[in-house]
Amino acid sequence: MKPTEVLTTVKDSMTARRVYAEPIERDGVVVIPAARVSGGGGGGSGTETDGREGSGGGFAVSAKPVGAYVIKAGRVSWRPAVDVNRLITVLGVVAVAALVTRSR
Repeated sequence: MKPTEVLTTVKDSMTARRVYAEPIERDGVVVIPAARVSGGGGGGSGTETDGREGSGGGFAVSAKPVGAYVIKAGRVSWRPAVDVNRLITVLGVVAVAALVTRSR
């Protein structure tokens, strides 16, 4: 993939649609899911000593849910998403650190 193609893909990938999903409406309540989107990429080109040329690149996008906006009776509220795996990992690290420091 040429670097210009990578940049075009990046431009198409990094849109508000990646952050905010289509609103969902049920029983007078509208929910707009939101995500944290990040990406990275790179590219380059070069020439070998025998005259061969080459170029390439790549890009990756990652999205994780962070919560949702809830619109009910004309009021907007934010409901954060809870990542249970991350919560358990952090609590485990804190518990291990507490045990290590307490034993000293």
